[in-house]
Amino acid sequence: MAKEVYWHLPGLCNFRVINQILLNLMKDYPSKFREGYKIGSVYGTFPGAIWNGGRAVFGTAYKGDIDRIIKIYNSRGVPVRFTWTNTLLEEKHNLDTYCNLVMKLADHKKNQVLVNAPSLEEYIRKEYPDFAVISSTTKRLTDPAAIKEELEKDYYLVVLDYDLNHNEEVLKELEPVADRIEILVNEICSPNCPKRAEHYRAESLSQLEFDQATDFKCPHQNAKRGFNESMKRPAFISNEEIGSYIDRGYVNFKIVGRGLSPEFLMDSYAYFLAKDEHREFIRNKMNQTLIDLTRIPVRR
Repeated sequence: MAKEVYWHLPGLCNFRVINQILLNLMKDYPSKFREGYKIGSVYGTFPGAIWNGGRAVFGTAYKGDIDRIIKIYNSRGVPVRFTWTNTLLEEKHNLDTYCNLVMKLADHKKNQVLVNAPSLEEYIRKEYPDFAVISSTTKRLTDPAAIKEELEKDYYLVVLDYDLNHNEEVLKELEPVADRIEILVNEICSPNCPKRAEHYRAESLSQLEFDQATDFKCPHQNAKRGFNESMKRPAFISNEEIGSYIDRGYVNFKIVGRGLSPEFLMDSYAYFLAKDEHREFIRNKMNQTLIDLTRIPVRR
């Protein structure tokens, strides 16, 4: 029996159709996926939630839709994980009606939150104690001592800064607690970017003020962001490498994709989750099912 490995997927709301297609394929064609691989959570936010961080998401979702989407995942045994990582939150924001509505609808002892702001974390732990709390990569913890200190706190998981993905010294030091570390495998952002924290702040401000006209100018904004480009990044962890992480006890892996294209997502899912010989079959199945579901019938 293979060791159970948990994959955390992006876009709980905006990519819900693709995620449902994947879950259906994993149920219908289990032999075509890698043994022991499970979906550990689907992360993201509902549009317009000011607690959201990392990538601003605008729009509106209604109570019935929020409830339905949460139940779709939970009924399949998949936790939803909210990206409550806005770096600019103050205590006054804890009482936001919409974000608290989302939390109440998901308060089923099954779900999770990513956190960054201490005030919001304290509020969630007090008001919603049944949620698993996860320390976000947006904290940019690159000092091994700071990571160890984080792991001494009551976090379900700590997401490793992707610049450390291949840092052998850090990985070796964290092996005793490897099952509490989550690793981003296909980050598309540039390595060791000095503006990364500034970018998170700009996205947080944009979300908090419902303002899409952020002043932040990414120095790499014109770079290609396809899956093939992500494979060339130093932080990328290939299928050939990932077995060595699993052998060392690292069993939580995060696929990035919020704010990216459906093609990026499907390429990532097929690459990491499907067996090599079935990768094209799974990729084609996802694509064709998505086309079939979104095709508008022509009235005759």
